[in-house]
Amino acid sequence: MALPTSLPPEFDRGVVTTVHQGDCHVSDAADLTYSTVLGSCISACVRDRVANVGGMNHFLLAEQSGSAKDRYGASARYGAFAMEQLINKVLTRGSGKKANLEIKVFGGGKINAALDDVGAKNIEFVREFLSAEGYIAASEDLGGTFARRVLFKPHSGRAFVKRLDSDLGANVAREELAIARRRVVVPAPVDDIELF
Repeated sequence: MALPTSLPPEFDRGVVTTVHQGDCHVSDAADLTYSTVLGSCISACVRDRVANVGGMNHFLLAEQSGSAKDRYGASARYGAFAMEQLINKVLTRGSGKKANLEIKVFGGGKINAALDDVGAKNIEFVREFLSAEGYIAASEDLGGTFARRVLFKPHSGRAFVKRLDSDLGANVAREELAIARRRVVVPAPVDDIELF
């Protein structure tokens, strides 16, 4: 399947906000587009279909810790925190009803052999998280051996994915490898209270 080379018209105008690793943004602005570039990271796009409020996060999970209490370790709690934060922000600004949420997930590519398969672990995490919380992804573009740019309109819920060429993917892979080598550990949330 050939991917389009140009943007659909609604993504080609308005304000674009970049969502960086660790970010979580929510809005109801009709002319806003969230944009991010993913390698092995995951971005979730969550929208309240009734209130036309949506948001995007971007997170990277490190290797599993083997902890008996939390199978995915402290950095996965960050992933869980990122998911909970996004869902809670959309619920708070929207109708407050979980049944009105539409969730789309992207990323988890294996773009660098030196990173083990962080992308596969991230995909497993996000799927298990959504299942445990009673959500079903409306759509997803996960895995593969490429980086991707994701555009999301929080008001309409439209998403656009462009698979990036190998040069751009290599840049994303270098950035992720540098983070892994520094062994940056994202702090766990202050508490484990769910705010749903």
